[in-house]
This record gives sequence, structure tokens and C-alpha cells, in this order.
Amino acid sequence: MAGVAGAQTASPTAAVTTAPAAATPAPAPAAVDPSDTFTPWGFNLAGRDTSAKPGDSFFDYANGTAIKEMVIPSDHTSWGAFNKLAELSRTRVQDILKQVSANPVQNPVTIEQKLGAYYASFMDEKTIEARGMQPLAPDLDAVKAVTDRTAFAALLGDAQHNYQTSLFGLSIQPDAKDPTRYSVGLAQGGTGLPDRDYYSKPEFAAKKTAYQAYVAQMLKLVNWPDADQAAPAVVAFETKLAQAHWARADERDPDKTYNPTKLADLVKQAPGFDWRTYFAKADLPHADTIVLAEKSAIAAEAKIAGATDLVTLRAWLAFHLVDDAADNLSSPFVNASFEFHGKMLSGQPEIEVRWKRAVAATSGAMGMAIGKVYAARYFPPEEKAAMETLTGELKAAFRIRLQHNAWMSDATKKAAIRKLDNHLIQIGYPNKWRDYSGLEVHADDLYGNAKRSVAFEWAYWVGHQGHVVDRDEWDMTPQTVNAYNNPPFDEVVFPAAILQPPFFNKDADPAINYGAIGGVIGHEMTHSFDDEGRKFDEKGRLHDWWTKEDAKRFQVRADRLGAQYSALEPFPGAHVNGKLTMGENIADLGGLTLGLDAYHAFLNGKPAPVIDGLTGDQRVFLGWAQVWRQKVRPDRARMLLVTDPHSPPSARVNMPMHNIDGWYKAWNVKPGDKLYLAPKDRAQIW
Repeated sequence: MAGVAGAQTASPTAAVTTAPAAATPAPAPAAVDPSDTFTPWGFNLAGRDTSAKPGDSFFDYANGTAIKEMVIPSDHTSWGAFNKLAELSRTRVQDILKQVSANPVQNPVTIEQKLGAYYASFMDEKTIEARGMQPLAPDLDAVKAVTDRTAFAALLGDAQHNYQTSLFGLSIQPDAKDPTRYSVGLAQGGTGLPDRDYYSKPEFAAKKTAYQAYVAQMLKLVNWPDADQAAPAVVAFETKLAQAHWARADERDPDKTYNPTKLADLVKQAPGFDWRTYFAKADLPHADTIVLAEKSAIAAEAKIAGATDLVTLRAWLAFHLVDDAADNLSSPFVNASFEFHGKMLSGQPEIEVRWKRAVAATSGAMGMAIGKVYAARYFPPEEKAAMETLTGELKAAFRIRLQHNAWMSDATKKAAIRKLDNHLIQIGYPNKWRDYSGLEVHADDLYGNAKRSVAFEWAYWVGHQGHVVDRDEWDMTPQTVNAYNNPPFDEVVFPAAILQPPFFNKDADPAINYGAIGGVIGHEMTHSFDDEGRKFDEKGRLHDWWTKEDAKRFQVRADRLGAQYSALEPFPGAHVNGKLTMGENIADLGGLTLGLDAYHAFLNGKPAPVIDGLTGDQRVFLGWAQVWRQKVRPDRARMLLVTDPHSPPSARVNMPMHNIDGWYKAWNVKPGDKLYLAPKDRAQIW
């Protein structure tokens, strides 16, 4: 699933701008941010740095003053358009939850009562503090009871129902080669640091050392025996797992990660682990074929676990149990978790206030129930209709692009157009809503509520087996500030919360909307034809529908684009990974190109008005640039460089533009300008 922002949909950090943290913790953002003071036509002119030359850095020209003046709030690791809208969405959700939790019911029945009870249980600090580590006791006892390999596998299988951890990521998902049915998926896992690089690269050595101290700290909080000796053993175990893990760039290849394997063959190919017990305890006793993602890594992890002593495995289980449950426990656990995950790994000065965390927790448990209320309150029908018009225009622009594609053969071109014509676009909210009637919630049991919500979610997906895939299901809630492309469904989804300024403003100049939300729409559409999405056909099936010659020509163009990004060096010695970010980079280039095309089609030959001295085409490019007006703390930025498939904000502005011929004409960019590329060196794909 490819999205316009980063992987964290609750607070998207779309990229990696390096910015120094404030000398002192910044206050919470003001109700009105100066950089959100838009002109009547939709752009914040005061945020520009007109001393910067557009052809040297369009990001600085369009956003430089705003970035210089921007202060990242103390409870954030980044700040920009995505974060601001996420805060707005969170405030709106809080209003909803405060209303339904005003008089919480101990044993709720209706969905409103359940939402209120869950939120109230998180806000009930007195009860949570009084219980301390008591809620952990049964799950911790289960870890202590692991005295053989079968019990170890059983506990990992049971992890699907609670806070226990696993060596593997287990899922129920549409099958990539037959997206009408569901399959069981298995992926690598088992590590606690953000990426395998954190276990081996010198620049992350201090983070790894801090992680070991954190492991010991959490084990001591639950009185685990010999915590100081157990911690290095746990980290050494995870280091071995990390060495077996695939690189993130390889994980993006759907051909490499589609490895259907019979359970009997998995048992033979990955010895050292009791697979049958694992699947039985995960409510999949009849699993016959499992689609392995990182096949070699999964086999290696089984072998590593089989060769690791049970004392270390129990300590590893205990640590991850506490780490995963920390936010739902008393303050010593909450604070320790934040000090490592928030402050040490990401450079976040202060933890979020409790109500924000309560909103996130309740949304995680019953997101679609909240989304139903959110959509009714904050996404009027006229905005949905306007977006439907815009998406239709972007789709038409893409169709023309495909029809006139000079490097693609007629056979592949026809198949590509067929895929686009089948493309489904969903806006605002899903066609049907989730049923949470089976979820048990209590107003005085946060730990239990969270645990039961995990079990409820897993049971929901296990129940999909044997049924035809439901194409109306969404992977994001309406209150999420993001968007995504879903290759097996050949669809794009735009939740309601992202459809606000600066992305979409129904009162703005059309050029701004075509550059901003138009570029985002085009971005998501183009994902269906990036290096990953292009491998799925018009029915969402993974198979090769390209001629070999066309695939080679595509790859030459993609490699040219990738090389441009790989040359970027946000930190000394730390480059953007052009292979990891390839799909998002292709989508940014395609999206902005289609936004400009759609604007020209909208003009229908009429001259564009000049506003505040800016032409229509110039405003399209400014609309796109304003979306990526974002600042990121250095620790978070370094993390995103190795984990995020999105490029830094400055790159998301400068790099697509200097590959688009129309940008040179709009801004009079000439040889000698830093961003200038000779026409033969520009990457033109769609």
C-alpha cells in the first residue's frame, strides 16, 4: 500500500528535512499558525523567501521564510501541513469522545457507550496508577511458563490476541495473484529498533547502546531476574535477527515477496521452530499455504531462535511484552517508553498530553466508529462532489498521457489504459462501516480494553478466510490525514481529513488546487504505474503484463530518476536511498505532471489570470510546494532516511520540478541555475 505521506497515518511525517531542534521546548501550536495565513487565492505569500532563486532551490523560494520561522512543538518530531491537519483532526475527535464519555457506562452496549468507556479508561489516571504493573501479571506469567520450544511457538502464535510479541508478522490479506480471495501472509520481524541498520551502522551505535539500557530498565520495572545480564543477550539475539533481515528496498518488490509455501514445506525449509503449534495458537489450525514475504529471512529467524537458549528467549518475550503494553500502564512504564522511543530515537522533547494519547488509543481500537461520526460532521456532500470532479479530471489527464506515451508499445499501452479505466477512486469515507458490537469494553480497564481490541481485530481478519474479498474495506479511517493506493484493488483512497487547506480549498484559485490536491491525486494514481504498482494488472493481479522491451525502457527512466535522488546528502555521508524511495519519487513526478496537465485542460485554451504577479503555471507549482512546507527534528530525520520510502520535503519539491519542462518555462530557469537539467537528462516517465 503506497501513501502520499509516511507510514504513520496518525501523524504523518512525509519526509526528512534536517532542522535543529529548538533550544528550549516549544509551546503547543497556537490556534492560528502565521504560516497558515493564506491569500484569498490560497497561498501563503509571506512564507516565501524571495531572495532565493527558484532555479537554485524552489523549496527555499516557496517555503524558506516559513521554514526559518517555524517552531516544532515540543510534543512533535516534525511540523508542517500534515501535522497541522492531524492536530485539527485529533481535536475534532476529542470533541466527539468527550461528548460520549461525559457519563461513562461501566459495561457499555452501544457503540457510543463503548467509545466513551474506552476514552474514559485511558483518562482515568488514578485507577491506572493505583494498579501499577498488576495488569501485566497474567501475561508475564505466561512468558515465565515458556519452558520448551513448543511453548515458545505457542506464545508467539497467541501474540495475535494480546501484547505478546512475535518473530514474525502474521496477516490475512488479499492474495496478490488472486485478489478475489484472502491468503495468510508471513513476514520477518522480531526486532525492536527501527531498522536493521540500527544494529550494525556506526552512526546508530549510540542508539543501540541506549536500547540495551532501555531493555534492562523495562525488565527491572517488572522485577525480571538478572536484568542487566539479560539485556545484552536480548540485543545480541535481535542483532542476529537483523542481520538476516532483508533491506527495505528489496521488500518493495512484489515479485520477490510473493512466495506461496505449503505448511509442510515451511516446516522442512525453516526448521528450529514449531510452525504447526504457532499457526494453531494463532487461530489458523488449517492453514495450508502461507505466502512468505522475506523467505530467506523467515527461515533464518527460525534457525536463530532454535539455536538461542530459552533464558534469553524468555527475557526477549518479557521485554517486548512490557514495551508493547507500556502506554496502557502506570507512569513509570509510560515515561520510560517515551524517554527511549520519543526522546532518544526521535528527539522529541516532551510527551504528548494525555488526552492526545487517549484519542490515538481509542482511534486505534474503534477507528471506523469514530470515522462515521467524523465524516458526518466535517465532510459535507459538496466537498465530496468537488473532489469527485477533480479526480475525474486527473484521470482524464492521465489517460491522455498514456495515449501519447512515446516509449511504450501499443500492446502495453492498451493494457495500461485498460487498467486506468478500471481504476476506482474512493473519497471521504467508505461505503459501509465496521461493526464493533462484539468488542467488550469496560470504563475502568484500560489494559484489558487494549488487549481485547487486539484480539477483536485479529478475529475480524481471521473471519475473512473463505469469503470473497470485500473491496469496500478501507485501510485508513476518514479522520486520517493521508491517502493511499491499493494495488490488489486497483484503487486510490482519499480520507476526509486530508481534503482541507492547504491540500484542498474549494474557495482557492483553481491553479493552487490543481498543484496541491491535484498533485496528490495524480501521485496516488501514478502509484499504480510506479516500479511496484505497474506489476499489478487492471484486476489487481500480480503478473507481468508488459513486453520485455517496455519493461527495460521503463527501468532506464526509473534508474535515471533514482540516481538523482541517491545523489542527495541530507547529512554528511548519509544519502537518500533512491531505490527505497523510487515508488514515491515516481509518484511525485507523475502527480505534479498530471496536476499541471489537468489545470491546462481546465483552462481549455483560455489565458490564465495573473494574480499577485504570478501566472497560472507558477501558482500550480507553488500549490505543490506549499504542501511540503515541513520541518523535522534531526534524530527523526536520520531515522526516516533509512525507514521511510518518501524523500525529504525539499526533495519532494525540487526534484520533480526540475524534471518537468513546464517548470523551466514558468520560472525562466536557465543553464547555470543549480537545479537546471539539460533536456536529455530529465527523467520523463508518465
